[in-house]
Amino acid sequence: MAQLLKSLQDPQLVAQFQRYCGLTLQPKGEANGISLGNYPLETNQGARCKTTGGNGIPQQNGNTNHSNGSYANGALKQGNTKKYRVQNYFLYYLFRFAAALGQEVFYITFLPFTYWNLDPFIGHRLVVVWAIVMYLGQASKDLLKWPRPSSPPVVKLETRVDAEYGMPSTHAIAATAISFTFLLATVGRYQYPFWLGFLAALFLSTLVSLSRLYTGMHTVLDVICGALIALLFLALTYPVWDKMDEVLLAHPLSPIFTVTVGFLSSYNYPKMDHYSTTRADTTTIIGVAVGTCVGVSVSKLQLNSIPSSHFPLPIPPISLHSVVLQTERFLLGVLLLLITRFVAKTLSLQTLGKWHNVCTQDHLVRQRLEIEVPYKFVTYTSIGLVATGVVPQLCEFLGI
Repeated sequence: MAQLLKSLQDPQLVAQFQRYCGLTLQPKGEANGISLGNYPLETNQGARCKTTGGNGIPQQNGNTNHSNGSYANGALKQGNTKKYRVQNYFLYYLFRFAAALGQEVFYITFLPFTYWNLDPFIGHRLVVVWAIVMYLGQASKDLLKWPRPSSPPVVKLETRVDAEYGMPSTHAIAATAISFTFLLATVGRYQYPFWLGFLAALFLSTLVSLSRLYTGMHTVLDVICGALIALLFLALTYPVWDKMDEVLLAHPLSPIFTVTVGFLSSYNYPKMDHYSTTRADTTTIIGVAVGTCVGVSVSKLQLNSIPSSHFPLPIPPISLHSVVLQTERFLLGVLLLLITRFVAKTLSLQTLGKWHNVCTQDHLVRQRLEIEVPYKFVTYTSIGLVATGVVPQLCEFLGI
């Protein structure tokens, strides 16, 4: 068993999968038929504010270069930019698209769409499960501290999360949890074949998981463990989902409890020996979930107002009128969320800057624990609150 686990951690296994899919590192000296790896140069374009320590963040003034890389348009190349050869562009774009499906920005878009246009009951359930499994996965990374596969031999197509640890794959966790939560939440609620929903959930979760191997960001063991964590969580919690909803949405102290637990869990996120985006991303996810629960609870929105005797419901037919209404609701909702994000982020950063007497225009300052967690939590809790407590009522008022 130990030998098997060790072999599943071998980066050569990832490189073999990439080569099988037509993705290889370009040999030195070869000049034709290559694609440049997207290794963006990160610079500090903010004000020249002095950074005064904080959670392992180095003191620094002025502009800062954090990574080697190149702009996608080729205007700037420097450092150890990796070059690779793509021989199968269908798989290249398929897996890059699948990898994007596992990003937080996709779920922050998909989940409100589900809530506004499909079924708020399902949308709320997806948000709660997503937040819990992602916290478990992100925290596990920074507790285990297992490295990502090395390059070479692996081709790495992403750099934003390369500073994060690898075990487990949170893309695999999120894709598996969201796909099968959607299946479990809808299977007795709408009329469709279970086998069809199961195959769709299996396909999406597998596609996203394989994309983490293709992009070179995880070992096979990382991906397997991520999927197993999500499935184990669903198996253990599914019997009490209804009870969880009852407590989260009906108890009068639920909003206070939810906000307190959400903020403390974000602020007491496992300490890191270097800065990475895991704490910020986790706080973003927790904030959205907290705002969603508080918004539903405060607005007294009935997520499941349909009598259970009417289930399963027929799937609503798609028509031009329904598509137009859904598009209008989605665009209005996104506009309100963008405004909310701008206002909440600006006010929270200004307040924290005055409170701690620091310049929050400097991104190094924003990476400090006492700045990053509060402003992220306030911003995305506000987004979740507006998405569930304001947008549905406004759409109903406008007749859309």
